[in-house]
Amino acid sequence: MSYYVDEKGYYGEFGGAYIPEMLYPNTEELRQNYLEIMAAPSFKEEFHQLLKDYVGRPTPLYFAERLSNKYNTKIYLKREDLNHTGAHKVNNTIGQILMAKKLGKNRIIAETGAGQHGVATATVCALMGIECVVYMGEVDIARQAPNVARMKMLGAEVRPALSGSRTLKDATNEAIRDWINNPVDTHYIIGSVVGPHPYPDMVARFQSVISEEIKAQLLEKEGRKNPDYVVACVGGGSNAAGAYYHFLDTPEVGIIAVEAAGKGIHSGESAATSALGKVGIIHGSKTLLMQTPDGQITEPYSISAGLDYPGVGPLHAHLFKSGRGEFISITDDEAMTAGLTLCQLEGIIPAIESSHGLAILEQRKFKSDDIVVMNLSGRGDKDLQNYIDYFKL
Repeated sequence: MSYYVDEKGYYGEFGGAYIPEMLYPNTEELRQNYLEIMAAPSFKEEFHQLLKDYVGRPTPLYFAERLSNKYNTKIYLKREDLNHTGAHKVNNTIGQILMAKKLGKNRIIAETGAGQHGVATATVCALMGIECVVYMGEVDIARQAPNVARMKMLGAEVRPALSGSRTLKDATNEAIRDWINNPVDTHYIIGSVVGPHPYPDMVARFQSVISEEIKAQLLEKEGRKNPDYVVACVGGGSNAAGAYYHFLDTPEVGIIAVEAAGKGIHSGESAATSALGKVGIIHGSKTLLMQTPDGQITEPYSISAGLDYPGVGPLHAHLFKSGRGEFISITDDEAMTAGLTLCQLEGIIPAIESSHGLAILEQRKFKSDDIVVMNLSGRGDKDLQNYIDYFKL
């Protein structure tokens, strides 16, 4: 059994392209061309050159000695927080802006929750001189003000989503509406492994540079390419898809996905899709989705703006349903405490999203000789106010 996408755009029973007819030309143009474009030597060369010289890759694989001593196992941190723009998101936006140029698009739209994807999109649009519109929920605009300022400084127009919970789901809805209205000149840079095929696969491929580097770096440090476990937080799931990608069909590597339990899985304020989700369709793909008995999407909640999505990408739904991935839900309190622990043991301030992954160390025991690679998906600058308010600093 393979965990990669099949030729029809499915991961097991999940995936596909469930879209209005008006969007079909957009996604079909992308589907017919993305693999061929990505395989072209000139594309690969430009992509990797920008990752090296502009983004600052490869990111270090750092042995966290004091954290390892505390939890009696070997913990490596994949330092995506050291990328230009402060998170993994830029790996994908570099790839997609090059894709958009190859397809002759001269306008970019994006959705963002925590703002990191919006910043990464605005960054590459500035780099390439392309018009950029970012949709962001009104609630997220308020709680991620520094990232909104960054996007504006980079020349992007930030449009608030004023419907629903006014968070990531609603920003995505607005972006899709824009795309329907502007099908010819506009490319939609989706920020996660969600949406209609080929987006989940394309985004995972651009992010797979993370696991590609992990293998090479682990070989150098430990004399082996494969860790015992790879751990990543999952909202939509792009940082996780990138960290898992080259290990998906390697059963001896344990895959651990960490979701946001908010104020508790069954508190009514949660984003723990694996525990609460049922099969449904959101934003163009069939996946696991938090919903009411009559099929209405449940409003997700997390202290982390990047994890409060009501579903997961179809790859992650498949990893959960098939048992290939181990899914763990972490509360706000557990994540915030884990973030502070990393600050004080290793001198690294993580994004609250990444702190969810770190929090499993308190409840998931590993053997002393296990090699556990944790994807540190982003840095905590954007979350400083949340940390200040939570810990009353």
